[in-house]
Amino acid sequence: MAVPKKRTSKSRKNIRKQCWKNKASIQAKKAISQAKSALKFLTKNKELEN
Repeated sequence: MAVPKKRTSKSRKNIRKQCWKNKASIQAKKAISQAKSALKFLTKNKELEN
């Protein structure tokens, strides 16, 4: 027979949510950093060609 599980507390839920948001934020910062680096590289190469 199926038994309902205990309810997850608000604080536990918020901790998990915050952890997920922090990971996403770190990934976003890395992506932006890489994009900036690539842009710098491309603009430098175009300057050298001219």
